[in-house]
Amino acid sequence: MSGDGPDLAIFVSYSGEGGVEQVINLLLRGLTARGCRVDLLLIKARGRHLKTFPPGVNVIRLEADHTLTALPALIHYLRRRRPPVLMAVRHRAIKAAVLARTIARTPTRIVGQIHTTASAALDSGKPLKKRLWLRQARRYYGMTELMIGVSEGVADDIRRMAQLPAERVSAIYNPIITPELPQLATEPVDHPWFTEHDRPVVISAGRLTRQKDFPTLLRAFATLHAERPCRLIILGEGKDRAKLEAQANELGIAADVALPGHVDNPFAWMAAADLFVLSSIWEGFGNVLAEALAVGTPVVATDCPSGPREILQDGRLGPLVTPGDAEALASAMAETLDHPPRIDDLEAALGAFTIDAAADNYARTLELKCRDHGVS
Repeated sequence: MSGDGPDLAIFVSYSGEGGVEQVINLLLRGLTARGCRVDLLLIKARGRHLKTFPPGVNVIRLEADHTLTALPALIHYLRRRRPPVLMAVRHRAIKAAVLARTIARTPTRIVGQIHTTASAALDSGKPLKKRLWLRQARRYYGMTELMIGVSEGVADDIRRMAQLPAERVSAIYNPIITPELPQLATEPVDHPWFTEHDRPVVISAGRLTRQKDFPTLLRAFATLHAERPCRLIILGEGKDRAKLEAQANELGIAADVALPGHVDNPFAWMAAADLFVLSSIWEGFGNVLAEALAVGTPVVATDCPSGPREILQDGRLGPLVTPGDAEALASAMAETLDHPPRIDDLEAALGAFTIDAAADNYARTLELKCRDHGVS
């Protein structure tokens, strides 16, 4: 790392196996390939994504368990390194970044990055929590130079919730499609359901939490299962595992439902399946939906805020159904298994979700002085 400071600092928590960490790593890969010098400031630092940082990233562990306890180290960092741009990832990090700059009194531009549709997440929670979030968003987001949403829907949500003018909020799609993804999709999958070929396999993926609404997927699958032999695999881990296993037993489908947890290569599992389903109540983008399309698997998704409608081009690339409607989801699953949509130019349809597209958009939007236009 050159001693004359970074072009960009990213302030983020790596706290597990989530899609945010995956997205940041792929963005780092694209930016460093373009000659951008990046400091990665980690609040928490755990999970498998710590093993996949691209070469050239200057990783700085702030040795903190929370964004607020990281504040003294962040203030010290801003005064010492003076990055031209600090991108803070997620709500709490944005608050801490604004506070740190105020105290450090440095000219660093603060850019906030949001990965979820906050209004949808907050609507089902406590009213007091929503009021507090709105107050904080309007204060701290308003003190940034720019806010970035990972879809047009998220960007619109930020503008509305934080009461920001349109020019203060941009939408940049996540980097999802990698050059090696086609090869990964061809690797063998160690699961007997993909060797028996006696019935279609439906697959989904995500944290086993309320947001992903796998209970609705299980009910929809039970309806489909009653009409034809089929199987369901849900990749991922989370606190709702026991509830989902109990529900599968109650529905009488447990023998044809598998929850293998995290897998090293989900792309191969998606490619081997006959149908991918996203059943979420809300999203920010929906990484797994773009991944499934990229490996050529037909998809069905809920028309949740936000991301699926944009990825699926208003339903052209796969049907969209109302969140929580198990009967509509079952019908769309059956129809897509029987008549998968024809996508004439899949590569063009997914072009906005490549590493190169995302890195170029971030470099341009953040006005980064990248030295080369490399290939990621």
